[in-house]
Amino acid sequence: MAVMDRRDFLKTSTAAALGAQVFTAPAAHSASPSARQPDLIKTENAKPGASYQLTRMRPDGAKSFRSSVIEGYCSRQSAKAGETLEIFVSTAPVARFQIEVFRMGYYDGVGARLMATLGPFEGKTQPVPAMAEQRLRECSWEATTTLTIPADWPSGVYLGRLSTLPAQAEEPYWQSYVIFIVADDRPADILFQCSDNTWQAYNRWPENESLYTDPRAAHAPGVSVSFDRPYGKYVQILDHPLSMGSGEFLLWEYPLCYWLEKEGYDVTYCSNVDNLDAANLKRCKTMISIGHDEYWDLRQYDYVKQAIADGLNVLWLSANDVYMVTPFTPNGQGQPNRRLTRETCFGEFREEEKEAYSKVLGPFEKTGPDERDIIGARTIVPFNGGGDWTCTKPDHWLFAGTGMKQGDSIPGLVGWEFHGEPDLQRPSLEVVAEGNVWAGGTRLGRYAATIFEGPKKNFVFNASTIFWSQGLSTPPGHIIPWSHFSRPHGPDERVQRITRNLLQRSLA
Repeated sequence: MAVMDRRDFLKTSTAAALGAQVFTAPAAHSASPSARQPDLIKTENAKPGASYQLTRMRPDGAKSFRSSVIEGYCSRQSAKAGETLEIFVSTAPVARFQIEVFRMGYYDGVGARLMATLGPFEGKTQPVPAMAEQRLRECSWEATTTLTIPADWPSGVYLGRLSTLPAQAEEPYWQSYVIFIVADDRPADILFQCSDNTWQAYNRWPENESLYTDPRAAHAPGVSVSFDRPYGKYVQILDHPLSMGSGEFLLWEYPLCYWLEKEGYDVTYCSNVDNLDAANLKRCKTMISIGHDEYWDLRQYDYVKQAIADGLNVLWLSANDVYMVTPFTPNGQGQPNRRLTRETCFGEFREEEKEAYSKVLGPFEKTGPDERDIIGARTIVPFNGGGDWTCTKPDHWLFAGTGMKQGDSIPGLVGWEFHGEPDLQRPSLEVVAEGNVWAGGTRLGRYAATIFEGPKKNFVFNASTIFWSQGLSTPPGHIIPWSHFSRPHGPDERVQRITRNLLQRSLA
């Protein structure tokens, strides 16, 4: 696809239309959206890469979560080829800008491919919505442009880099991101489920509005967030300016995306909301939950549980998963699945948890189903900390080729949240790694990584750490996290080999 560079846009600025624009890519031949294309990712990653990173990003203040000089959001969490996506952008002060759209992957180590450049656009300052009931902040901005997803854009995670276009060379430019997922219907080996419900749950845009900032309690019920607002800068574990507008993808999920595409796996991508459709889970052999996958609608849980019964393999390369029941509801315009509301928790809290965290958790009158049924273990108190990932079953096929022996550890791989209390009543469940974690550096907890068999020679693996992807790769722009006075060390051949073993077995 032909794209325009910055100089091309400046040359054509006098021809730019005011207000919203519609972008439709040139028609391109592509396979049927439901056809199997096992070499699609290999072919895609052979194309030239481009740097996706932000160069200049200015938060509103030292403790601010937003960058009002340029910020935006998309009308959908995901879209398929032929579907339209509105992009909403605000600039303050008013400024001209462009949007460069990147697909995230490997691309010979560059990490992304430039798919299109949109604009230039005449910016406008759009209003910050007042806080509504349930501490909801929901924008109703004027669309800057409408993007029709081209037929030749493969499924993946896409970043739109917003950049102001100064009138004079002496003036600075500013940048941030919007993020969306291109989904598809094709059969594939691996379904990469982004944890975007959790990105939004922690999003504090514009002032301090997330699911955690209700004055009653950090986990209060009846608090809502909307996808109709920009993602602010990530505020936990590390202060990374590159995260502005990208949710949590770059921090916890991008290293797996980069590694899978480097290895040439047949992978397709979806958002949490896409798994409200049971058919989405039936077209792949393995689903991967990655990073921090805390917030789920009950329908997601039910469909994944049924998919496991039907033979789906699930790799929880993540932690603190399926912890809070957050049903999707429509936004103020009636668009479905654009709000999340914390309703209750999955599984019963233990009495000691209720006592220790009474000012943080709930109160919840009725709980959801036990998350251990689809994970093998659960989030326990203390639910964060840091520790080493220690082998307990060296003869298990999981560890083939790693050289790991009983008691060998991968330093710092467990954090900043984890799973414990494995479901030992399940006959096939095995604890493959376990050990200590320390919240705040000193408060003792225990994690457990598990694996259990499904009914059709499938299996469910629980890595029991948000940090698993840190052991796979360090893509361009990535920063290794640090939490509770503990940190992972980055790519590790043992983590890579264990992941290959899991994928080889699950795709056989």
